[in-house]
Amino acid sequence: QVQLVESGGGLVQAGGSLRISCAVSGGTFRPYGMGWFRQAPGKEREFVAAISRTGRTTNYVDSVKGRFTISRDNAKNTVYLQMSSLKPEDTAVYYCAAERRSSYFDTTTHLADYDYWGQGTQVTVSS
Repeated sequence: QVQLVESGGGLVQAGGSLRISCAVSGGTFRPYGMGWFRQAPGKEREFVAAISRTGRTTNYVDSVKGRFTISRDNAKNTVYLQMSSLKPEDTAVYYCAAERRSSYFDTTTHLADYDYWGQGTQVTVSS
């Protein structure tokens, strides 16, 4: 059974930076495309970023383009989300997820395509 564990969340001031991580265990990491989603109070879970199995293709929601960077280290079975120029509207619980529907060079933004989810890590950006 694949397990995903996020870490690195916390409280940061607006304009600051934070890196969150997601460690994958219980399976082979390389076959999975990885994504980050977030859910703010009272809102639906939304796509943030995704990275292909090879790491060569990435995809971002428009609101984070130029500020967030997704990356993966297949040797460490870990995916990262580097967040910069954070805004209060970035405040949410951030979830990582794994999927095997996409090809090696593609990503998917659809929540329903992801098979495995972490428990989430809280990111709070103060104004």
